[in-house]
Amino acid sequence: MRKIQQGFTLIELMIVVAIIGILAAVAIPNYQNYTAKAKFTELPNISGGIKTGVELCVANGSCVSGTSITGVTAGAGDIPAVATSTYGTIAVSTAGVITATAIATQGLTGQTWILTPTVGSNGQVTWAKTGSCTTAPAVC
Repeated sequence: MRKIQQGFTLIELMIVVAIIGILAAVAIPNYQNYTAKAKFTELPNISGGIKTGVELCVANGSCVSGTSITGVTAGAGDIPAVATSTYGTIAVSTAGVITATAIATQGLTGQTWILTPTVGSNGQVTWAKTGSCTTAPAVC
């Protein structure tokens, strides 16, 4: 009589464990980067209101002199007050430059996201994006 195999062999179990180990080695760093991006996303979202406020005050002419933006104050005129964030801080200069700085914990390393406005000849505001949020781990 032939003996019927029951269960898995040791080799089969070792192959399954190796596959799970490889998947975990890839998935954990990707998940950590994903959560850091999700946390950092709050800062650009919060700064969107300030960005719109700067564009409004330029359109109204209340904070523009020629092609230069001057006199921007958070919480005054068209510019809303800076909202608070769990994951960092936002600052606005008088020239309308918005700087979002992440905290240095919870997967974030103090990355910055800087929006610099310039006024075109047609009065339209364009934004230049700079900062350290593009370096590893890239969160923006």
